[in-house]
Amino acid sequence: MGKYFGTDGFRGEANKDLTFDHAIKIGRFLGWYYGANQGKKAKVLIGKDTRRSSYMFEYALCTGLMASGADAYIMHVTTTPSVAYITRTDDFDCGIMISASHNPFYDNGIKVLNGNGEKMEEETLLKVEEYIDGKIEIPVAEREDIGRTVDYVEGRNRYIGYLISMSKYSFKGVKVGLDCANGAAWNIAKAVFNALGAKTYVMNDSPDGYNINTDCGSTHIEHLQKFVVEKGLDVGFAYDGDADRCLCVDEKGNVVTGDHILYVYGLYMKERGKLLNNKVVTTIMSNFGLYKALDKVGIEYEKTAVGDKYVYENMVQTGNRIGGEQSGHIIFSKYATTGDGILTSLKMMEVMLAKEKPMSELAAPCKFYPQVLKNVRVKSKPDAQNDPDVQAAVKKVADELGEDGRILVRESGTEPVIRVMVEAGSDEICEKYVDQVIEVITAKGHLA
Repeated sequence: MGKYFGTDGFRGEANKDLTFDHAIKIGRFLGWYYGANQGKKAKVLIGKDTRRSSYMFEYALCTGLMASGADAYIMHVTTTPSVAYITRTDDFDCGIMISASHNPFYDNGIKVLNGNGEKMEEETLLKVEEYIDGKIEIPVAEREDIGRTVDYVEGRNRYIGYLISMSKYSFKGVKVGLDCANGAAWNIAKAVFNALGAKTYVMNDSPDGYNINTDCGSTHIEHLQKFVVEKGLDVGFAYDGDADRCLCVDEKGNVVTGDHILYVYGLYMKERGKLLNNKVVTTIMSNFGLYKALDKVGIEYEKTAVGDKYVYENMVQTGNRIGGEQSGHIIFSKYATTGDGILTSLKMMEVMLAKEKPMSELAAPCKFYPQVLKNVRVKSKPDAQNDPDVQAAVKKVADELGEDGRILVRESGTEPVIRVMVEAGSDEICEKYVDQVIEVITAKGHLA
């Protein structure tokens, strides 16, 4: 990770951590890097979510791009996966999504994608950072070389058509609930489900610039749970601010997490001979219950670091076809280069209709183990993590849990914190073992 760009773009509070000046400079550099630097006029695609500040950053990026001679194609309010898809299929030099995903409205972010619709290579992002810090000088465009903006709402419409084409079944007669989080999915998800014939019930589809993710969407799934039960719906899907995540709610009001989705669709692929390498890609934070369920049906799995970036990198390297996170970032590598919440909901509908089973029955074999996670603020993460006594305490817990649970101790990527997590048969067992390890960290003087 660089100075400004993390695993999910340049993110922070709007005009405090991430400013309009940063956006202008990002546009300036990318417009020059993909254009004049290569002897041509660059084409850059831009999408945004519904935050009030997204409009400011959109104009700032366009200003920088045009000043460097690039043409900026604007998709307006749209989802992150739609920007990735259209960047790839319409031969753009790169794509930019303005969003802070599931964060509150006052935060924002700038995600940069390469011409294949994948997260931008770190080498390029480091050059952007050098320009932001004044270490690189680039010229401005003049006369006929100055760029322009192009209204490209047609790209969003084509993406909607692509999603509709993904379904093998009519949704006629199925009652579906959608929680759009007052975010980027609000004008896309309903259009897709309606076109496929579903009887669609939508909530949180009235964005005002401030209410994105506010007590709604995949981070507040309890509202969709209640909605599905009260309306007597067959299934519900909740997205986050930029709709690259999807969580489900079954007809009984139970939450179907990203881990459940990996199990349900992974098994569906295996049954049809479509699960290449017989593997599902997970992160180290996936629930122990997922692994137990996959073991029972003979599906193998990979474990990556936390972050959909690492899941996708694994899939590219290995050819594995499905992977994701418990939070609902699910990647279907045959169809997308990033997590796509709406695509995920369509794929889950496909399994329900193909197997003629309710969501509750499909997800039932993946039984979640109780989990306790505690954060310990420390003076030095490496010192605490590598302390022989701490490692011995972790090993002792792992040995005692055996095949009935697991312990995970890892460093936070953003805070001076060690995370101690145990999954086991009960909350009491989890608490006991987590506290045992924390006691050793404390006794060795690692607490900050």
